[in-house]
Amino acid sequence: MESQDVFCRQMFDNIASKYDRLNHLLSFGTDKYWRKKALKKHLYATAHQRVLDIACGTADMSVAIARQGIEHIDGIDISEKMLHIGQKKIRKYGLQDKIHLQVGSSTNIPFENQYFDAAVVAFGIRNFADRARALKEIYRVLKPHKELIVLEFSQPQINIFKHIYKFYFQRILPFVGGKISGDKSAYTYLPDSVYRFPQGQAFLQELANAGFENLHQKRMSFGIVSAYYGIKNGKI
Repeated sequence: MESQDVFCRQMFDNIASKYDRLNHLLSFGTDKYWRKKALKKHLYATAHQRVLDIACGTADMSVAIARQGIEHIDGIDISEKMLHIGQKKIRKYGLQDKIHLQVGSSTNIPFENQYFDAAVVAFGIRNFADRARALKEIYRVLKPHKELIVLEFSQPQINIFKHIYKFYFQRILPFVGGKISGDKSAYTYLPDSVYRFPQGQAFLQELANAGFENLHQKRMSFGIVSAYYGIKNGKI
């Protein structure tokens, strides 16, 4: 496992028990809205459809996908402790027959070629050790003409929101996240990873480089979060 994967696995293992609580607190509950909006008018439920949730963490996105009517979701993540929390959540909602979680890396997805009808990455792609290789792997396991949805933090375009966003991400979030989780470094890493992640057209170009077409971006909450969409072309 690459050093970035090892770092992220250990970090998420450390904060797993507080992760959901902090997600909802630090986003003021809008993380659920972001997932729902990213999926709206996408992932139409059809018979035998399979969806892959990469870096699924505690399975919030997998649950949101199941609520779209999808009957089979496979979730993979490198953190066993995050998956353990996710399994408890799945049992709580009675979704054991629809959602199946396992340990797995984005750069070595444990499924055969052209297996999935859609793939989703929610708030995880900025942590990938090798994003180009991961996108190629996602491309490999998708059927031709099927969709990838990436939901990720982005940076506001309007100046006043840029300043508010920067202050919150650099001062408030690390302090509150560190106090509650007991791991300040994890909530210092979060804003740093967001700032390093390519924004807008730069990330759409990475999707294009991996072979995806019909690319577009949907901004939410004044640009704090973006959903990116791409379709695997007809090539195998």
